[in-house]
Amino acid sequence: MKKIMIYEPAMCCSTGVCGPSVDKELLRVATVIETLSQKGADISRFNLSGQPKAFVENQIISDYLKQNGPEILPIILVDGQVAKTKSYPTNTEFAEWTGLEVNFQPKKSSCCCEGGCC
Repeated sequence: MKKIMIYEPAMCCSTGVCGPSVDKELLRVATVIETLSQKGADISRFNLSGQPKAFVENQIISDYLKQNGPEILPIILVDGQVAKTKSYPTNTEFAEWTGLEVNFQPKKSSCCCEGGCC
């Protein structure tokens, strides 16, 4: 199974699924990642506001940001290679990269965790 690393723009919390107005795309991505991770997928997320060191330490990400600015985010690495920029992977792309089926709808909750952290 391939390793997926998602370098995201600055967000209010680790998933971006918080606050009064939830972005449906971020909700979909959070749901897909949670579900695939439970099935054994190796997916990591890095938020620019919460984990800036991860952006500096990864030479590929650092170079992309220097050349293109933060507008290039999100940047998705698959096995260390840039697979996508400026948008999140589709369910089909997640399925291709992980070898796992992705056929579900996002949760209707507006909170970023089950414990009501928002």
